[in-house]
Amino acid sequence: MNILANDGISPSGLKALKDAGHEVYTDFIEADKLEAYINDKSIDGILVRSATKVRQELMDACSGLKFVGRGGVGMDNIDVEYGRNKGLTVFNTPAASSQSVAELVMGHLFTLSRSLHASNRKMPLEGSAEFKALKKAYGKGSELRGKTLGIIGFGRIGRSLASYALGCGMDVIAHDIYATDSKVEFDVCGTKISVDCPLMSMEEVLKMSDAVSLHIPAQPDGSAVIGTEQLDQMKPGSLLVNAARGGVLDEDALLKALNSGHLGGAALDVFVGEPTPRADVLSHRSLSLTPHTGAATSEAQDRIGLELASQIDEIANKMS
Repeated sequence: MNILANDGISPSGLKALKDAGHEVYTDFIEADKLEAYINDKSIDGILVRSATKVRQELMDACSGLKFVGRGGVGMDNIDVEYGRNKGLTVFNTPAASSQSVAELVMGHLFTLSRSLHASNRKMPLEGSAEFKALKKAYGKGSELRGKTLGIIGFGRIGRSLASYALGCGMDVIAHDIYATDSKVEFDVCGTKISVDCPLMSMEEVLKMSDAVSLHIPAQPDGSAVIGTEQLDQMKPGSLLVNAARGGVLDEDALLKALNSGHLGGAALDVFVGEPTPRADVLSHRSLSLTPHTGAATSEAQDRIGLELASQIDEIANKMS
């Protein structure tokens, strides 16, 4: 099959696809040229991450397209239901990046609790002349051990995050409208550990948590799940992390909560308006920021590439 990996694919995934006899194109094609490229190259399937959008207009214009694969979890950049109704196979790699995203969230939590984001900005500029003042300003951190982490969205990523937080001595509570159990299982030095994390309403999680991490999909209508009402329910001085989708969180409400001092800090890996986030968000002193790199580890990308290749092999076998 002819495959376009428009947002790239790991070397391991590329090798697996080529070894299986597929022709793989890895050049990034701009949106306005994508239709012509797919038709000219007789592309059977397109692989994307978060940059490329595959909407119904593209699907209708490319009659030879047989599948759309998303290297990652969320598929809000693909018209999934429309594609499946047209007979396309639409799939993602939901398990491949869970650990990497969870580790990034823990990194942000440690950063916020010890003001690493702020001191890393100030030290190169003022460290020599204002060392004692900076030590005083950033010397009032807090430990994560003993704190309560609330996880909104208790799927694979949420549970992976829970395992890290539990290992750090945090208490974990969660909210998920689809979860039927609250079990978290992980391995510590060869010993299997199973912990039940209490499932609660979103309001209870927000009110009881010292830190909250979001792991829920974007709403179909683009509306925020976490806005002023939800932020007001959070503990004064608590922390918030969004490594899900930018639209899940109302950025105006977030800035208001930070400016008022109601929130002690927040971390964003995703933004409204990517790839051009708001300047006032990027420059805010109380925000720890990363450029949508939750799944950007070599290990996760290898798993994503290999999982994509495996699913494409299944599609090819069904077609033969």
